Amino acid sequence: MTVRKYLLSTSVALAMSAVAGQAAAECASDALPASMEMPGGFPERALTMIVPYGPAGGSGQVAQAMAQAVSDLTNVSINRDHKPGGSGTVGMTAYMATPADGYTVLEHIDDAASAHALDSGKPNPAEALIPLVTSQITFSQIYIRKDEDRFTDWDSFVTWVKAQDGKATIANVSKEGSMERVTMKFITDATGMKIQQISFDKGAPRYGALAGGQVDALFEQPGDVRKFLDADKFMPILTILKEAPEAFADVPDLTDAGLDFDPLFRFRGFYVKAGTPEDRVKWLQWAFQKAYCEEGYQAYNESKFMTLIESFRDTEGSKELITETIAQYRDVYKEMGLEVK
Repeated sequence: MTVRKYLLSTSVALAMSAVAGQAAAECASDALPASMEMPGGFPERALTMIVPYGPAGGSGQVAQAMAQAVSDLTNVSINRDHKPGGSGTVGMTAYMATPADGYTVLEHIDDAASAHALDSGKPNPAEALIPLVTSQITFSQIYIRKDEDRFTDWDSFVTWVKAQDGKATIANVSKEGSMERVTMKFITDATGMKIQQISFDKGAPRYGALAGGQVDALFEQPGDVRKFLDADKFMPILTILKEAPEAFADVPDLTDAGLDFDPLFRFRGFYVKAGTPEDRVKWLQWAFQKAYCEEGYQAYNESKFMTLIESFRDTEGSKELITETIAQYRDVYKEMGLEVK
């Protein structure tokens, strides 16, 4: 397959490439009022947050951080309900069965957009849902163990994988057509590598597979494996960006590796069902967007490398990001020969 370039709109692409420090003098939602009156007493009880992934991975971590930030801001408790499976489809199905009353919110990632791109019968997260906030946008890397001696960098890894005759392994998510799988398709096509992708839907077993030597490499986002990086257990050998951020200046990026494709991004956000009463939607938008700028949440994002590119989108910005991501993936899937419904 000849890898084509798939670009987001100029406005979204520029926002993604912006270093957060350039716009961090004021936090993204600082202009919102410090408080907002609850509409008709809503919410009168704790909210529920459905999370379509396990608690240990990136989605579980951001759900915990945002739930805490919203609770700190509003004094409203949020109970997290993890429903992993099917690369997010189990949780999405469960969420779509809940009432549109604002008492249940959804955390989801770009998998929701790519799932709709492949099958338009699945919920469009910009239409069937109302994005409250996108609170993380990040890039991916490929990792090896720090004590690995069969290869030590990207070039030696590619050479080693090619010599294994298809027996080399990398831990990844299971869903065909996901951001991770599509990106690995780009990489293997461009390099000529043959590598088995070992599927894990949950983060902890995925990271554990590399730490325990069950796989040779790992595809992941840097914030999700921060503790392994800080403990010198993992090391990145490829940053899947055109130009690496300063925090990973010593790690080859796509340009350094001679890989000519535009990177796909992981984004995570929070949603409520379309049809939820408008006054409740407005309060939830305020609560989740304002919570993004809570000190605790900002510290969390920084600890997870989520300030290296701009991570915030409000409702309209999230809709734009989702809509363009769907179009982007549809083009990619057609190029890959997948059946787009």
